[in-house]
Amino acid sequence: MSPIASSSKTTVASAFRKGRVIASLHTGGPFAVSHDARRIVTCVQDEVVLTDIESGIEICRFEGDSTPVTSLCMSPTSKHLIIFTSSNSLRIYDVTTTSTPLERPISPTRHIPKAHDAPVHVAIIDSWSAHIASGSADGIVKVWDLHRGYVTHVFKGHGGVVSALAFHRRSPKEVSQTAALTLFTASVDTRIRIFNLASSRSDASKPDLLLEGHVSVPRGLAVSSDGKWLVSGGRDSVVLVWNLLASGTTRGSIVPVKTIPTLERVETLGIIADIFQDSKPDASPLKIYTGGEHGVIKIWDVWAGKVVASMSPPHSYEESADSDAEEQKEIVDAIYLPADDMVVTLHADQNILFHSVLTHSLVRQLVGFNDEITDATLLQYSASLQSSSHLALSTNSSLIRIYSTDKHDARLLSGHASIVLSLDRGHGGTTFASGSKDHTARIWAYGHSGAKSPNNRWGCVAVCEGHTESVGAVAMSRKPTDNGRLRFLFTGSQDRTIKMWDISSVPNVFDLSSQHDPRKPHSLTTHSAHDKDINSLDVSHNDLLLASGSQDKTAKIFEIKYLVSSSGAVHGEMRLLGVCKGHRRGVWNVRFSKTDRILASGSGDKTIKLWCLDDFSCLKTFEGHTNSVLRVEFLNAGQRLLSSASDGLVKLWDVRTEECVMTLDNHEDKIWGLDVDVDEKTVVSASADSIVTFWQDSTEELSLENEKKREQMALREQDFTNYVALNDYRNAILLALTMDHPGRLLTLFHSVQSSVAAWKSGQSESTGITGHHAVDEVLRTLPLPSLAKLLGHLLTWNATARTSNIAQIVLHAVLKLRTANDIAMAFDSPGDGIPRPPKSDSLSPSLTDFVDSIIPYTERHLVRVEKLVQDSWVVDFVLGEMGGEVFENTGNNEASNDYMDIDEVNC
Repeated sequence: MSPIASSSKTTVASAFRKGRVIASLHTGGPFAVSHDARRIVTCVQDEVVLTDIESGIEICRFEGDSTPVTSLCMSPTSKHLIIFTSSNSLRIYDVTTTSTPLERPISPTRHIPKAHDAPVHVAIIDSWSAHIASGSADGIVKVWDLHRGYVTHVFKGHGGVVSALAFHRRSPKEVSQTAALTLFTASVDTRIRIFNLASSRSDASKPDLLLEGHVSVPRGLAVSSDGKWLVSGGRDSVVLVWNLLASGTTRGSIVPVKTIPTLERVETLGIIADIFQDSKPDASPLKIYTGGEHGVIKIWDVWAGKVVASMSPPHSYEESADSDAEEQKEIVDAIYLPADDMVVTLHADQNILFHSVLTHSLVRQLVGFNDEITDATLLQYSASLQSSSHLALSTNSSLIRIYSTDKHDARLLSGHASIVLSLDRGHGGTTFASGSKDHTARIWAYGHSGAKSPNNRWGCVAVCEGHTESVGAVAMSRKPTDNGRLRFLFTGSQDRTIKMWDISSVPNVFDLSSQHDPRKPHSLTTHSAHDKDINSLDVSHNDLLLASGSQDKTAKIFEIKYLVSSSGAVHGEMRLLGVCKGHRRGVWNVRFSKTDRILASGSGDKTIKLWCLDDFSCLKTFEGHTNSVLRVEFLNAGQRLLSSASDGLVKLWDVRTEECVMTLDNHEDKIWGLDVDVDEKTVVSASADSIVTFWQDSTEELSLENEKKREQMALREQDFTNYVALNDYRNAILLALTMDHPGRLLTLFHSVQSSVAAWKSGQSESTGITGHHAVDEVLRTLPLPSLAKLLGHLLTWNATARTSNIAQIVLHAVLKLRTANDIAMAFDSPGDGIPRPPKSDSLSPSLTDFVDSIIPYTERHLVRVEKLVQDSWVVDFVLGEMGGEVFENTGNNEASNDYMDIDEVNC
């Protein structure tokens, strides 16, 4: 029996379509969220992107100047967006309300090239979406009319960079719109300035009030709705509360009524709605939130001066020994959404978190930037699921990303002290293992307290320590024990050894209520396996074989012996069975087939090889990638093979014919992650360009579409035949153009010419330009898109002498029956039936190409016909000189005719 079997009952995949794509959402800079928490504006490199929060679909991008964005702000109604860039320009946009992705970037409704003389780091819009305030690094604050785009106020005198701004609009009763507006500013000179925008003083550019109390840069300002309280927080680790309506307030006379030590640098703050019981009945309730260096949103009872609630990410940075963790957790900005009682925070690691103020829980987390993805694996929170529920990603970070497959949400798992290199899921996908540069491997499991509980999460249940170098490969057992527990784990390291770990005592469910440290399994055996780094490990589906791939250009097959004695003692061994040699460079990945005794390997020599597990010989070699093959996976009971490579392509191979069935292209860098869902309907690829693509099996859909197309084509062909038989030339020509069958169209015009030639002699009446009046009428009334398609076919016909006669006849008819404007508009028509007027200054590119192509061949045909006519006169002359001798024996009186009949050729 051949080691490669096939099953005719299996639906073999032959086509995949691109589904969901996880790309970079935020790479640094400011951000904004719509008032309904449905859309988010972020910065990706030097571009500003609008994204749907629920689906993660990018709606549009905003046209910029290719320079970094320094500040942006969305109006309270989410209808306007303002952007300042490092070129000091201001752009104002109307935000689209559509949820359908737009192909072209949105252009600004107003562009002010030199809005400031220095970069703008803070900008806000007032509550009525009427005014913009912007503060620059040179200490100048400008107030702009949002709708007209001109400056209404300029305030100078700030002692350095403007660090915070806030508007407050008093009740508009009996006062003008401008008079009801007050501006609060803060700068690096630690002072807070208050400006009345309707002040009539001669020194109106100077502040009405100057507040001093901070000893470091104020980073947040907030004013209560009644205008009585001003709250400020800064990097001096305090929050100050100011009474703006205190009697006898003059310039510089206000002192803080409350000082709250926060014990951390405050980078952002705001006033939230009153959702707690007031602890001071004789005072107006005042609750604020602060965020700063500790990465935690704290909600304060101002008058009690204490924290009443705190909201932090579900993972703890303190668990990680990463040296950059302290800086990465810092909150750099926060936005409060009153309609949803939600605080949205932006962290230094580009992650965006949505916190519910009511439940103090994390509602959603968006990972802004994944950087280089090193591995990916699909997971399930329950083995009973028919498809995966989560996707785990390892990047060049110590944190593991866990994405939900059905919504735009993610979580971060901390624990490793260095970059995570490899991932592998266990039986059922409810557990997975990770290997890291910290020389350890960890096992993770899912913990849940309810179907939709926000506390459900993945957690670490075991840590395997023992390697002396980075753990670059992990492989878990594919079968559970009799009582459903885990069995063993293999780890491969740069120390060139493979370790087998007993994980039978490790829980396969994470205990949410337990505070115990992760288990530490012991090693059953250690095997010195290769001469160079071990890149990949894989366990067969029956847990009997282990395969390893290494930089020493070989793949090795080991026998696994795992025994549990009656006393519960576990014994494990691995024995080398054979070595697969043949690759010319290092082996990056190995995978067992689930149905056949074969092993697939991908190598740096750009090839994939299939190996027989009986004699370890090479059965097949697949060539087609232009760079190192990094990952391989089997599909459809071993009938299909997937591969990903450093060329950024995923290829689908037919194992039997060794041919590439399809190439999937959506990446621009090395594809390190490749995995197949349990139902084999979804394939996930993840690459170093930080893009994750979900490919959906569209074989059945494509088959149904092709079947429908064949049925429609058969019906149209029958209709075409009927139209020709009934001399319904209009519908016949239109149908031939719709089917895009130039051959049938050419045959139709040939048949018209043939029928005309049969009865043309002896007929005195005109037969039309093309030989039939009905055809002339069709060409005269042909829709513009169809006319453009017909002229395109004429180019092909005119290029061949055999069909040039028909092309010239039809072209002559078109030029006679249609105006030049019609022909130009036909080429400008987009195909939707709506003509576009031609440009007045020049021909459109398509029409220019048509003219440039039709003239040379027409001239060539004209020369050929003229030469043919000249040659005919030579024949005529020769016959005339011979007289009637040639025909004297024929007895035919017509033999004396000195002339030849020459068919007329239309050019």
